[in-house]
Amino acid sequence: MLEITRSWGGSRFEQTFKNLDDVLWKEAGCTTELDYTEQSSWMLFLKYLDDLEQERALKAELEGKPYKFIIDKEHQWSVWAAPKKADASLDHDKALTGDDLIEYVNGKLFPYLHGFKQRAEGPDTIEYKIGEIFGEIKNKFQSGYSLRDALELVDELHFQSQQEKHELSHLYEEKIKRMGNAGRNGGEYYTPRPLIRAIIQVVKPRIGERIYDGAVGSAGFLCEAHDYLIKGKLSTSQLNTLQTKTFYGKEKKSLAYVIAIMNMILHGIEAPNIIHTNTLSENLADVQDKDRYDVVLANPPFGGKERKEVQQNFPIRTGETAFLFLQHFIKMLKAGGRGGIVIKNTFLSNTDNASVSLRKLLLESCNLHTVLDCPGGTFQGAGVKTVVLFFEKGAPTRKVWFYRLDPGRNLGKTNPLNDADLAEFVELQTAFTDSPKSWSVDARIIDQTTFDLSVKNPNGGEEMTHRSPTEILEEIAALDAESAEVLESVKALL
Repeated sequence: MLEITRSWGGSRFEQTFKNLDDVLWKEAGCTTELDYTEQSSWMLFLKYLDDLEQERALKAELEGKPYKFIIDKEHQWSVWAAPKKADASLDHDKALTGDDLIEYVNGKLFPYLHGFKQRAEGPDTIEYKIGEIFGEIKNKFQSGYSLRDALELVDELHFQSQQEKHELSHLYEEKIKRMGNAGRNGGEYYTPRPLIRAIIQVVKPRIGERIYDGAVGSAGFLCEAHDYLIKGKLSTSQLNTLQTKTFYGKEKKSLAYVIAIMNMILHGIEAPNIIHTNTLSENLADVQDKDRYDVVLANPPFGGKERKEVQQNFPIRTGETAFLFLQHFIKMLKAGGRGGIVIKNTFLSNTDNASVSLRKLLLESCNLHTVLDCPGGTFQGAGVKTVVLFFEKGAPTRKVWFYRLDPGRNLGKTNPLNDADLAEFVELQTAFTDSPKSWSVDARIIDQTTFDLSVKNPNGGEEMTHRSPTEILEEIAALDAESAEVLESVKALL
């Protein structure tokens, strides 16, 4: 998000978001932060769509042209969710509530909206996105009275001006962040925004380039890249390029897909080019030049395991999801294309065949110019440490510049990474400057059998990182919870 939103306490929509969370918290069908975000998302999406249609209809009227609404009259927000009297107050006589409301939403509205997928002209249309979203998401409200309260709160939000969208996008990001901090599953969708911003400042995408994230999550990389590119005065042609031909993503999980679409819409992209698919199911041998991108920005999931038939799509076969994604990203880059990819730090030194082969591929087919070594706690709830790989495709690596990020404190939920922590990295990286935290390694001295890229700082030695007792206890608790989950699954099978 832009810097001016850092002190958003005075946002006029903030209280509405808090009230909406209160309603969701009391609703029996919503039990987690993931549910709160999911249920908020479909209501926000429909209110956004209604505001967009009203705006388009008014513009057409002023130009003396007819306007055909995307949503049929009976299913428009202003008819079922928020019918109004002449004085603009809610018409309680016409507003559905209780069981009637749940029956309508589950039995009529969602099936109608899902049907857009079949009726749409193509996957890059807003109609297709409507169909895709409402085929994936389910209404979890059980009480029609709670849903009525929630709808009336969402109706207070407006998407007409850029300032309104800007406020809403910041509040939505906060919601995604809370979801990410709430537990293991939520964390899959959240990469710290200061880290994303630093990656983008190093990769320096330009208008006219196609930017891709094949593990899009909540679309943090694409949204931040949009904010980076939209600064300054842009022509109508440049704005149109940003809208339609710049940002591309793929996401496997239904909830993340819906959140990504909503997040990008709030950042001003009306019909995001996000596809709901398993990226790794695509055979790399089928990738053609027209499929490739100028820039890849991503934090692929790690620790996952892919089935044998998925591994067949890759030259270097491995069950580790992140290693398959890295192969995919290298393949998806054009010659001269640039990447900024988060990966677990064991990738640099693992001795298994897949890791060695993948490092060899990276060093020989790309110029791996920068490795950012991130401290523990950078990612909330993740026990593994990470690095960020920065590379350009098409020429072999000659020299690698390493930077060890050390914010001088233990990172955690109450003390997260911030932009100031990464300022020195961004500044020193432009000239690959040596410092107590940074150094360069000539590719010729990298072992040609192991291609080991271990982070060993010749300037400051290998410091021991002492974790706080709280961090250790949190990790033990997370592992205990995971073990309990596995045991329950095993019991269910007996």
